[in-house]
Amino acid sequence: MSIQELKPVKEGKVREVYDNGDSMVIVATDRISAFDVILKNEITQKGAILTQMSKFWFEFTKDIVPNHMISTDVTQMPEFFHKEKFDGNSMKCKKLRMLPVECIVRGYITGSGWESYQKDGTVCGIKLPEGLQESEQLPEPIYTPTTKADLGLHDEHITFEDTVEILEKLHPGKGAEYAEILKDCTIKLYKKCAEYARNRGIIIADTKFEFGLNENGEVVLGDEMLTPDSSRFWPVEGYAPGKSQPSFDKQFVRDWLKENPESGYLLPEEVVEKTVDKYKEAYELLTGEKFG
Repeated sequence: MSIQELKPVKEGKVREVYDNGDSMVIVATDRISAFDVILKNEITQKGAILTQMSKFWFEFTKDIVPNHMISTDVTQMPEFFHKEKFDGNSMKCKKLRMLPVECIVRGYITGSGWESYQKDGTVCGIKLPEGLQESEQLPEPIYTPTTKADLGLHDEHITFEDTVEILEKLHPGKGAEYAEILKDCTIKLYKKCAEYARNRGIIIADTKFEFGLNENGEVVLGDEMLTPDSSRFWPVEGYAPGKSQPSFDKQFVRDWLKENPESGYLLPEEVVEKTVDKYKEAYELLTGEKFG
């Protein structure tokens, strides 16, 4: 295959996946999505920030569960990637058979969870204590998985029992075991990282993980990890339950879109710039390193 012929084998809302034979290269673009729609703007440097943040967390949590990262050094990738546009935002990864479950963990009540709680005191069917306020920390993090929807479709909330059933169909005799591992790893990852982040000035309100199986059938953490695209990050400073919180993540973009329904998913330049600044600030707080 010539250099010019390399094409993504899969394109998501934000990422492009390239087949590299015994491995793959995942490129995080500068695209941004909200409400399952790809916006018309790109967020400059966003892809590199997401990739480097995932790298940090993969290294931080490899004692809990193995992950798919091999390298973010483009010189260890095919020559096609030896270009400035791929430097920093590309990750060479192990190939996995991805499991069709998004493993969501919530440590605080907000967003759709808060809306559900106000109606019937539950979040994704899980009964919570009475009297919780918006953005309040939950007594214990809760696991609320969803289906992994195709591009353009919405993920749907499922129960733990649904997860067992889905995985059992794909891997007969192993569904319950895999479902337990996903839940256990999701909670452990969240607890370790949330404690670390809080000490660095960031509250991780909720996040999602994705897992796959390696050639030996072992569960491995894949996709991205604890980025502003997959998580809600709030500043510790000024945090107070009883209201919505300012954020470091793309909730800022979602809020602007809600307030401007006529925008046609086109952001003004000041919103783009503020989003980039928020992503960089989160990266620098969490890693202790200057971005770029």
